[in-house]
Formats: sequence, structure tokens, C-alpha cells
Amino acid sequence: MPDSIPENSVGIVKSQTLQFNTAIELDCGQVLNEYELVFETYGELNQNHSNAILICHALSSDHHVAGYYSMEDKKPGWWENYVGPGKPIDTNHFFVICCNNLGGCKGSTGPVSINPETGKLYGPDFPIVTVKDWVKSQKALSDKLKINKWFAIVGGSLGGMQVMQWAIDYPDLMYHAIVIAAAAKLSAQNIAFNEVARQAILSDPDFHQGRYYDHDTKPRRGLMLARMLGHITYLSDDSMRKKFGRDLREGKINYGFDVNFEVESYLRYQGASFVDRFDANTYLLMTKVLDYFDPASEYDGLISTAFKNTLAKFLVISFTSDWRFSPERSKEIVKGLLDCHRDVSYFEIKSHQGHDAFLMPIEDYMNVFSAYMETAATQKGLL
Repeated sequence: MPDSIPENSVGIVKSQTLQFNTAIELDCGQVLNEYELVFETYGELNQNHSNAILICHALSSDHHVAGYYSMEDKKPGWWENYVGPGKPIDTNHFFVICCNNLGGCKGSTGPVSINPETGKLYGPDFPIVTVKDWVKSQKALSDKLKINKWFAIVGGSLGGMQVMQWAIDYPDLMYHAIVIAAAAKLSAQNIAFNEVARQAILSDPDFHQGRYYDHDTKPRRGLMLARMLGHITYLSDDSMRKKFGRDLREGKINYGFDVNFEVESYLRYQGASFVDRFDANTYLLMTKVLDYFDPASEYDGLISTAFKNTLAKFLVISFTSDWRFSPERSKEIVKGLLDCHRDVSYFEIKSHQGHDAFLMPIEDYMNVFSAYMETAATQKGLL
């Protein structure tokens, strides 16, 4: 926990909840007649509502982007490095919003919410959602908050996919699209990783076809394995070597299947801590959202055609050590934008942290991000 709140933090924050009673029709064909979205805001909305930024979260993240809920908090929000006074997304000038997406487990309507039709938790009955569904619900949130046009929509990884979908579906409603460590669609390898993670959960004896709540349990082993696998893909070989190497936990080999190496201990800790803060049905949903994202599929498989009517200026950022969403995938996005003569800036940041680099305070990354935001804000008269 912090001894005091840093001056460049947004400080103590609290979440808000909005109820939506207008039905939302989902891509899967099902309808949610009502739903709730939990969100946080930082900074102040200016008089003409021109300084609003929407941050879209990644797979296991949520609406808690920055700041602390109390002085007892051990850690701040997941993007504390980049959101706050004087930071790349400067809350001295911008009004920042992030919501927990539909299907989430941090307050928005999802598997751990009560199904009004049954009076019980949705559990596995919660419908499959897509990035398009998320963007549709985020649009409803922006309407409620009377934000007619976003200064920027920003996201890393799965968040970057939402940014692209926003630019395609609502081209008139944003000035800047910032896509970080993302891809226009998952590779077969990435889909395969997600399927192994899902099978770890589905095959856990405590899963009970997704109705583990009724049995007062949870598929701890399966969810732990899913997180361990995912965590490996978020890191690079270089970062794991630097952090752990082949260091032994007790300085010697014990010739058994318990923890021998430090990296084993780390992965088990990450998996166990994740089980206590995330829902297995939500994890299944989120991985399917990733798998299904492919906006070009509606445009004869051409991402350039999908981007043809976009109006936003794009900033695309990738990281050299990111092998799950490699720079080549970002370059496909950039090429698609250039092929239809869109305005796009691209930066490839040298890093060793793997996919998680988009969360890290890397100097070149921070400088590029800050410079872009400062220039854009100046042009808009916000500075």
C-alpha cells in the first residue's frame, strides 16, 4: 500500500454503475433486455464535452485503470503508468472513462449477475458476446454521459480490437484511434492457446457445466492452469530468462514434481491469485471474444475495405518482443489503413517484456505516446 498517494496519480477513486433498460441485440442472436455497466472516470469533462477519452480494457483487466480505492490498496489501477496528471493520458486536460465490459466479472452484467428471468445467476446461460456487442454497449454509455464525440478511443491487446471496431462502426464519433499491441484478427496459434486454456477449465471436475456456483465451488485447478498458460504467452523468452533464468527455489534439484525452479513458483502464484479475483465463465467468454474478432470477414476478407469509411486519425504501436501480437500483426493494420488512404502513424518500440510491454513504463513508448497526445490536444485547443 502507498504511504501517500503520488502527486501524479488520479488519487482515490470510486466506480459508478449505470442501468440500461433499452434492449441490446447481440451478434449471437440473443437479446439482453436490460444490463448494467460499471465504470470509472478521471479528470473533468469540459464545457463542450470535447476532451473525453474512452479506454478499452483487455481480456483480464477491468474498469479500474488508475488510482486507488483506498489508502489500504496494495496496487493502483492497471494502467497507472499512463493515466494521470502529467502522464501520456493527462487527466489535467482529459476526461477519461473505462467500463467493465459486458460478460465481465467486476460489476457489469455477466455470468455472475442475476438473470432477471430466472432470479438466479446467469452462469453458463449468459450469452456469447463479441467486440461489436461491447462497442454497441459502450456507445450506449457515451449517450448516457452526453459525449457526442470522443477525443480519442484507446486500447491495448483486446482493447485495441475494440478501438478498431469503434472506428469502423461509428466513424463520426471519434477523432483519434490509438491501437496498441493488437491485431486485426487472431492467428491460428493464438486461437489454439485460447482453446487449451478453455479446455483446462471445461475439464475441471469442479466446473459442473458452468454451474459451479450452485455447488459452492469453482474450477480452481482449471482456471489456474488457464492463467498460467496465458501468462507464459504474455511474457517473452528474454524477460523470463532475465527474471528467472534456471534459478532453483531451494538452490538444489529435489528430483520430484513439486516446485524446483523459480519460474514454476512464479507461475503457480500468478495462477492461484487469479483464481481469487476472476470468474471462470467470464474467462471462457473473453477468450471467445478474442477468437471471433475479424472485422474484415464482413468485407470480403479485406481489412482495407473494413477501414474504408473510418475518419479517425490512427496511432498504432507495437513491441519488438511481443510474440503473441507481433509487430507484423500491427503492420497489417497499418497497411490496411494506408491502402485506403487513412491517416496513420506507426511506432515499433524496442522492448524485452513481451506482450505485457504495453502496460510497462518504457521510456520510448511513453515519449511517443505523450508526444502524440500533446500534439493532438494542442491541435484541438485543449492545451
